[in-house]
Amino acid sequence: MNNDRLLVIAPRESEQAENPRLARVLAAALDGLATERLTTAAEAEAWLSAHPVAAGERFARVLFVVDLDSDGVNLEYSRLLRVLRAQPHLLEGWLGGVIVDAKSELYTKSTAQELVLAANMSGCAFVGRSLVEGTGSLRNFTVTAHKLGTDDLMLAYIDSACALVRAIMAFEGYRRAMPKLTVLHASNHKTSNTFALWHAVSSELSSFAVEELGLRNGAVQDCAGCPYKTCLHFGEKESCFYGGIMVENVYPAVKSADAIVMICPNYNDAISANLTAFINRLTALYRKRQFTDKALFAVIVSGYSGCDILAKQLIAALNMNKSFYLPGHFAIMEMANDPGTVLQLDGIDQRVRDFAHTITTPSARKNDHS
Repeated sequence: MNNDRLLVIAPRESEQAENPRLARVLAAALDGLATERLTTAAEAEAWLSAHPVAAGERFARVLFVVDLDSDGVNLEYSRLLRVLRAQPHLLEGWLGGVIVDAKSELYTKSTAQELVLAANMSGCAFVGRSLVEGTGSLRNFTVTAHKLGTDDLMLAYIDSACALVRAIMAFEGYRRAMPKLTVLHASNHKTSNTFALWHAVSSELSSFAVEELGLRNGAVQDCAGCPYKTCLHFGEKESCFYGGIMVENVYPAVKSADAIVMICPNYNDAISANLTAFINRLTALYRKRQFTDKALFAVIVSGYSGCDILAKQLIAALNMNKSFYLPGHFAIMEMANDPGTVLQLDGIDQRVRDFAHTITTPSARKNDHS
């Protein structure tokens, strides 16, 4: 595929009528672009299998478009999800974004999280702020419309979709001679399977500068929800009203990093409180600058199940919201309970090496002038 073209995968059931609102959004967002449109899972599987992206080539570009009924269901989308989950390399070399349109106020975000994780595990990378969602009322665009100086929510929807497509087409990746990783954790070094797994990965990253920041024992006070103007005031100074380790250590480390690595054990099917506080407090810095030039990686270990739940939380919070770039295969996810057992799992050494390779080549895609 010509990598200046955009592949649009918009799964739609044969009897499903065209959504005029979504059609209007796409007409504006895709105006002037050369596109290829696929509407069934079978078409997508056949087309992607026939058009692999060679290693080292520029990203191929894809926009996923999901039209949800009032019950949040699109059966052809479910078939596409099955295709992506069954083929862990179908989307190697692809870079994308997602538009989800719904007839209710529910299901847009959860559908997008599910889709992005499945596509990412199949090799697809995603630009920062990878999701544009149109809920039934479009009230989710109230703030965006206000920033545009209008009360027209549909105009805000169209503007957001156009911005997403521009980001997909423009992103070329980045790479420094000595990339820096900022690693954030709240784990006990001696007993944590998650931290042990990270250290196995980091031993394969000799060409990286790595800074590890521990956020244990209440080191980070959670966001208390300052008024918008207060947060903006401190954010413009790359600071925060509550100061502390976030301002003194974490903000500078994130600013200088090429990528962040989140070390996430599964606590009650959720990211730990300390790491959640980090994400919440990142808002002040985000008001000053976006993080679209920084990659997000994760090491996730669950004692029983649910690694995918944490992966989707990270995607929503840090890729869709805080704008971190999501490389393909962004997370290593393992299940281990007793301390030390994660490194005894069958095949773990190869999976560690594979994930380390992912970190070393998150954006090794050439542009036209490489």
